[in-house]
Amino acid sequence: QVQLVESGGGLVRAGGSLRLSCAASGSIFAANSMGWYRQAPGKQRELVATFTTSGIINYANSAKGRFTISRDNAKNTVYLQMSSLKPEDTAVYYCNLQEFRSQMPNYWGQGTQVTVSS
Repeated sequence: QVQLVESGGGLVRAGGSLRLSCAASGSIFAANSMGWYRQAPGKQRELVATFTTSGIINYANSAKGRFTISRDNAKNTVYLQMSSLKPEDTAVYYCNLQEFRSQMPNYWGQGTQVTVSS
């Protein structure tokens, strides 16, 4: 089983920055994608950014130019550097790991709150 532990959320003013971290542990299939999704109150969970072990990066349009995803494969850790934060970035941010094998197992962290004040 895979466990994901997030850290780094908090309260920040508009225009500020935050860095989220997510460490994965357990038996992790070598080929995978790690990334971040977010869910604001009353809205569906949405993609923020993902990063595969082969180096493919995908950003939501809302994240392009402001957020940077990175990962340390040796540590099974993914990071999200968020800059120029806006009140509309306020959400619970969830770490995700999807393994590229039969049935494509999908794992989620417990979520970390990011609140951006105006």
